[in-house]
Amino acid sequence: MEPVYFPIIGLARTVFALQGLKFSVKGDTNIPAEGGAVIAINHTGYLDFTYAGLPARTNKRYIRFMAKKEVFDNPVGGPIMRALKHIPVDRSAGSDSYREAVNRLRKGELVGVYPEATISRSFELKEFKSGAARMAIEANVPIIPVAIWGAQRVWTKGHPKRLGRTNTPIAIEVGTPIAPFEPAQELTDKVHAALQAMLLDLQRDYVHEPGAFWVPARLGGGAPTLEEANAIEQAEAEAKASRRSE
Repeated sequence: MEPVYFPIIGLARTVFALQGLKFSVKGDTNIPAEGGAVIAINHTGYLDFTYAGLPARTNKRYIRFMAKKEVFDNPVGGPIMRALKHIPVDRSAGSDSYREAVNRLRKGELVGVYPEATISRSFELKEFKSGAARMAIEANVPIIPVAIWGAQRVWTKGHPKRLGRTNTPIAIEVGTPIAPFEPAQELTDKVHAALQAMLLDLQRDYVHEPGAFWVPARLGGGAPTLEEANAIEQAEAEAKASRRSE
């Protein structure tokens, strides 16, 4: 029993019901009943992690998510994140969080990661970092891809929150576990391909509004293309670096 995680999930489900969120989940039995695994999730919104944990509950498992250190520094959210045993990531000292994640995996825990590192403004899959693959290889555990679609409609980067009763459908698919193998880049590419196929599968059955901000340009939406989104992020990174130097 998790004295904090269990009631937090109950509270979250109550909030989801009040929001009218409509979940459809496929492949939840691909989450193992025991043993460690890296849960690799696409990243379209700030609340992805609250939805990604739902399939794990089929086998009564909990996911420990890796999240940026700033979340843990928050006076309200920080104590909760620590009580849920999530893993803080300090980008200036990333090796510490990496080691902690590997240790958790070896102890049989599920560790949730975003291989894209940041939210995709285009809602298309960005290039993946190799950290998830390297952790899986070192801990000798599988990677389980999890695709989420619709989370960006609730709260995403550059758009207002929609936390009221929106009746938003959110689709989740859990893929077949991928056994670790080297080199890490080839494993990373395999996970990317699996998540890409799953994402397209979810999108086929989802009703998209033409021109809506949350719909990819490829599907007739108002989101920037992947190339445009990358350019926006590059400009933001350069501006941030300039401010730091001043």
